[in-house]
Amino acid sequence: MHKVTLIFSAIVLAFGLNSMAQAKIFMPEQVNSGVSAADLAQRHAVHWVSVEQIKRSLQNQPAMAVGFDIDDTVLFSSPGFYRGKSEYSPNDNSYLKNPAFWEKMNNEWDKFSMPKKIGIELVQMHLKRGDDIYFITARTKTKTEAVTKYLQEDLHIPADKMNTVIFAGDEPGKNNKISWMKEHNLKIYYGDADTDIAAARALNIRGIRILRASNSSYQPLPKAGRFGEEVVINSEY
Repeated sequence: MHKVTLIFSAIVLAFGLNSMAQAKIFMPEQVNSGVSAADLAQRHAVHWVSVEQIKRSLQNQPAMAVGFDIDDTVLFSSPGFYRGKSEYSPNDNSYLKNPAFWEKMNNEWDKFSMPKKIGIELVQMHLKRGDDIYFITARTKTKTEAVTKYLQEDLHIPADKMNTVIFAGDEPGKNNKISWMKEHNLKIYYGDADTDIAAARALNIRGIRILRASNSSYQPLPKAGRFGEEVVINSEY
């Protein structure tokens, strides 16, 4: 009986080794190092910059005021916008003119927004420099808002360093962010949209592009680098 057991074990072991050999044989051959989604975003010859390069460019400069757009810049807020469109105007974008949507978005639905990694990195870099940070959004202003609270928590900003979010609004043919940038004497403004870079250039301040995630609800995607501006590498997430 013991001899039979040994023979059976040997057969099982041989079968296992043979299966492993076959599995190895049928593994596809690696022809190159492959590519990630982040790699694909870096193929075009635009003025790429990293957070570290921005930091170095500010060495020996005094503390300054810097600004950030919110949606698709420091927050991936598409879940709330997707919900708003589905609930208020599934066949068009008229929900963006609906006060009921903005009440929900500005007070509740940002709890479903995800902070972008690049937003955290940039905000923390500027905080360590002692810079004043302002968030200027084209969202419609509402009587109450929780956006300031969510940003403070998500981006790890100390309470005494957090300025209340500025709701510039969105008027056709008018870039309302310009006046707010001027009022706070911003030296740098980060944003994902063409209007963000245009506003910065109108005031001759440094406009730095953040990549909008490909699955953002805000379509079509803008052409980063089209104005020759700096584009932060790996900033789509």
